[in-house]
Amino acid sequence: MSWAEPLRLALSLGIAPEAFWRLSLKEWRALTERPPASALTRSGLEALAARFPDEERS
Repeated sequence: MSWAEPLRLALSLGIAPEAFWRLSLKEWRALTERPPASALTRSGLEALAARFPDEERS
């Protein structure tokens, strides 16, 4: 595995090489992973609820 790409990414995020090598895998993932573009946000959920309100069933 080449470490060049992750190290370049860390540098672009302002993480010094020494700090990069001290990061745990969990920390690295938290810094670099993005939520899926299709993730429903709270405001998105509220907009859907307003558009499609629950109906009372008798």
